[in-house]
Order: sequence, then C-alpha cells, then structure tokens
Amino acid sequence: MAKSATRSGRLAEQIQRDLAEAIRGELKDPRIDLVTITGVEVSADYSHARVFFTTLHGEDAVGPALEGLRSASGFLRSRLAKVLRIRTVPELHFEYDESIQRGARLSRLIEEAVGKPVNED
Repeated sequence: MAKSATRSGRLAEQIQRDLAEAIRGELKDPRIDLVTITGVEVSADYSHARVFFTTLHGEDAVGPALEGLRSASGFLRSRLAKVLRIRTVPELHFEYDESIQRGARLSRLIEEAVGKPVNED
C-alpha cells in the first residue's frame, strides 16, 4: 500500500508541475493569467485529480478563474496525456484553495492584536 501511495504522490506532483507550466506558458485566457496551482490530489484509481488553485487577483477573481480553468480542462488533459506515462489521464476537478487567503487574514489579525496595547487594570 505504501508503494501506491508514493506513486500517487509522484503522479500528483508531476501533474502539478505540468499544469503550472501549461497554464503559465500555453493558455492565453485572461481569467487565469495569475492563477497558481497549489496542490493536486489523485484518487486511488488515478481516474480523478482534485487540483487546488489560488489567484493573485483576490477573492473576486475566483469565479472567473474557476470558469477559465474548467473551460481549459480538456486542453490541459490532452497536454497531460502527452507527458504522463499512464494509461488513463485523470479527470481534472478544480477547487479554490482558501488556505492561503485564510493564512494571510490570520496573520493580519495577529499583527493587529500584537500591535494594540493591552488594557491593564
């Protein structure tokens, strides 16, 4: 079981690298110009891949970026088919990765809390 887990992890990393390269270099859709792929999870049978992304345009751009990625998923799968050495290329499911935005928001809150003087009675 550990062997398939490592193979699945390597496949996920390869998919992440190849998708990032394709999005950066081959897609011209303005909705996804500042999209970053933050992670990929591949199902046990390799038929599905959850692709997590974030955008530097902020939360307002998430909807359009998701639409752009979904419309490009056929192209991206065909691109993956050319470079991956597997029988079936996973179906891509794009999801917004909120962890980066959440982390930035928590950092701001911590900085604000630390910067304010503490009431001493």
